[in-house]
Amino acid sequence: MEKGSRPQTASVSGAPLAAAAAGSVTELTVTALDLKFEPAQLSAPANQPVRLTFINKGAIEHDIEILGLTVDGLSTVTPPKAMSDRATGLHDEATAKKLAYAAAGSGDQMVIEFTPTAAGSFEFACLVPGHREAGMKGSFTVTGAGTTAGSSHDAMDHSVPMPAGAGQPYTADRLPNPVVAAPVGAREPQTVKQTVEIHEVIGYVDDGVAYTFWTFGGTVPGPMIRARVGDHIELTLVNPAGSMMPHNIDLHAVTGPGGGAEATLIQPGQQATFRFKARHPGVFVYHCATPPVPHHISSGMYGLVVIEPEGGLTPVDREFYVMQGDLYLEGGRGDKGLRPFSVDKMLDEKPDYVTFNGAVGSLTGERALKANVGETIRVFFGVGGPNITSSFHIIGEVFDRCYPEAAQEVHTHVQTTLVPAGGATMVELDLEIPGTYVLVDHSLGRVSKGAAGHLVVEGEANPEIFQVISPAAPIS
Repeated sequence: MEKGSRPQTASVSGAPLAAAAAGSVTELTVTALDLKFEPAQLSAPANQPVRLTFINKGAIEHDIEILGLTVDGLSTVTPPKAMSDRATGLHDEATAKKLAYAAAGSGDQMVIEFTPTAAGSFEFACLVPGHREAGMKGSFTVTGAGTTAGSSHDAMDHSVPMPAGAGQPYTADRLPNPVVAAPVGAREPQTVKQTVEIHEVIGYVDDGVAYTFWTFGGTVPGPMIRARVGDHIELTLVNPAGSMMPHNIDLHAVTGPGGGAEATLIQPGQQATFRFKARHPGVFVYHCATPPVPHHISSGMYGLVVIEPEGGLTPVDREFYVMQGDLYLEGGRGDKGLRPFSVDKMLDEKPDYVTFNGAVGSLTGERALKANVGETIRVFFGVGGPNITSSFHIIGEVFDRCYPEAAQEVHTHVQTTLVPAGGATMVELDLEIPGTYVLVDHSLGRVSKGAAGHLVVEGEANPEIFQVISPAAPIS
């Protein structure tokens, strides 16, 4: 900016600005909230300097890039206090390609200067995964003389791409199933310390299909947290430096702001600890609550908290931990490859997959639930969602005892129980007949999307309860 020149200020509404006089600077301010920009329309003249102040009033790091607009004189006037590795990489890439880019953490700002060289209309967007697709974008109009832009995406397209090799089968390992935490029993209240580390990892979804899961502890669902009424739970959430995203945790068992989400919002390389008192017995969902929340949940960031009543739960022979989730992927149904998340499908509530424990077949074969005739089993079943309610049923069995929505009041002899997204149940079965029993969401179209698992029961037959009189044969 030349000495003595007066900067031109953008209106709060973002209405187009008239071209500034020669030598002056067009001064623009854009504020990032969670999943939107204010204003969403900006304007500046071609071939004259622009000073852009990017303010982040959201809860997490956001950024802004004017897509495809090549600029001259790009410089940082005021850097942010800190910038994540993700944002640093994008900043370096944008600088090399002469694209206007800024990033800032929550409550921070960054100021850049640049001179647009092409007239036309360009999109600006937040490049945090999923944010642009969720609507965090706007338009930047360059007026007056200048090279006419051929496309707002010519230089650097940040639309959600199909990864290299999309359409080709992608081999990935299955994520391990989570372990059932040990029963609490009849002990006195105490302080329970739990550390949960976030893992962002590529995992198996279906034959030839993989996805980059965001997880608590490297499993989907995350680790079971188990305590008794009256306990204090001290939870430490760790987000390793190698992560790409900020994360947090909201536990439905918590009485306190955001269920702990506000206290645990952490960037890569950070950790946070808070303590809460277990006041209500039951089975509660926990999940990531970082915007866009449905993206984080669908990507695998959910689990269960089991709070036992005073004296503990009635002992059973075996316990199992199962959660249902819905996954939304770019591309057509059946497409192979390492597939990215689809915000549009998520908003339309049209999942590609509805699975038990994160992937097709997670509870079949060697991973099936296994028990014996004469045993009593307990299944902790929850729905992470983010959207789909489950009609939980085990084909060939009746829930001898069912605790709807994991309340303390028991129902008996229940065939199917409804479990909402963000809810859970606890069911118990007295096993009497050997065989393979199929766990399903009885909204049965979802079985073909992965909502099926096996309970394999071994032992002696009981013809008093079940007996095949005549197997299939030609009609006589």
